[in-house]
This record gives sequence, structure tokens and C-alpha cells, in this order.
Amino acid sequence: MSLRSAKTRRRAHRPDIVGNDTLKASFMTKIKICGITNLDDALAAADAGADMIGFNFYPKSPRYIEIGICRGIAAVLCKRHANVTLVGVFVNAPVAEIRATIDTCGLALAQLHGDETPEMLSALGKRAFKAFRGVPDEITGLTRSAAPALLVDAAVKGVYGGSGVVADWSAAEKLSKRVPLLLAGGLTPENVGAAVRQVHPWGVDVASGVEASARAKDPVKMKAFVKAILDIR
Repeated sequence: MSLRSAKTRRRAHRPDIVGNDTLKASFMTKIKICGITNLDDALAAADAGADMIGFNFYPKSPRYIEIGICRGIAAVLCKRHANVTLVGVFVNAPVAEIRATIDTCGLALAQLHGDETPEMLSALGKRAFKAFRGVPDEITGLTRSAAPALLVDAAVKGVYGGSGVVADWSAAEKLSKRVPLLLAGGLTPENVGAAVRQVHPWGVDVASGVEASARAKDPVKMKAFVKAILDIR
């Protein structure tokens, strides 16, 4: 059984809420569990209380998932946890490939975690948001009009997410006052509460912090991560 009450579940993620009104419309910090590679972990993440579940389509990632496997997992999630938002993670993939993948797998959003241009983001419309390795100096043309506007991760050279390195919370705090952001980078059940209290993000994104190994989540850690958020909601 999920840690959330039925009342909390009914307040689930609203991807259509735009701008900083999101922060006023919902006091709840959204929870994204990323790098899912198998059905058991996907169901455990949803049961634990994740608002969003991420699948990584970057071939060099240790959490890479094939399209066919993701499609099967997504089909089950849509039946059992229809209120969970499914996200595909891409690194420098062509727009046509991104569109085809999210359509084939039945995903709601694409997270662009590479060096994608404003033109690519614009071409995908509200179906995509940009992830930044480090807090960007300039975000013009690189934010989504709906929440999340963007994602902030740790800046690790040559690594596109899942590094386990903590992001710059001080810089992220300043940016979160401007846009509803997802905070990633080295979050764990032990530090996510402090991160939320300092940064006040729209949501948090975790991968390595709730793993038993790079391709296997730890159900206990996932529940602990969600509980840490619920305790301060």
C-alpha cells in the first residue's frame, strides 16, 4: 500500500499548471523516481508514492532501457497507476526519435538531458522540458510553460544524470523563485528533506539515491525517500 492517503493521491500532479502559480496551487513537492529498468521496480516506485517515473533512453547510461521493455512497463502502469506521469530521458537525440519513442511507449513527457537547443525544445512543445547540468546563467527559450519548467542536476563532466553528486542548492534556490523546477543531483532519503526546505523546488528527482545497484531500485529506500517528503508536506 502507498504511503499516501487517498486524499493525497487525489491531489496528484497537474502538468497543465503553469509558471509560479504551480507553487501556490500545490504545496506538495512532486516526486520523480528515475532510471527504472524493470516492472517490479516501476510498480514499487508507484506504490511508494512517486508522482513521476522516468525511463532512460540514453544508450550509454547504466540505466538504459529498450523501447519495447519500456512500452510493456508503461502499459501496466497506465492500468494500475494511471495518475503517475511517465517521463522519457533523452540525451542529444533527434526530435523525430524523441517523438516516436514517447508515442510508442505512451509517455507523457520527454526530459532533454543533453545539449539540446531552444529550437528542439520548441519543436516538442509542452511535451518536453530541459535538464541542466548545473544551474544555468540564462534560461531564455529553454523553459517549459507548464510545470516542471526545467530540471537542475549536478554539473559532472561527461555524465548526463545519475552521478550521485549533489547539485548546487544555493544557486537552485535562487532559480526556484523564478520557475517551478525539478531538483536532481545526489538526493537520498537522508538529505532530500533538507534540500526541499532550502530550495523549495516544485519537485525532486532521484535515481542513484534509491538504488541497490545501477539497474535495481531498493523498495525500502524508495519508501524512505517518499516518507521524507511527506513528513514536510
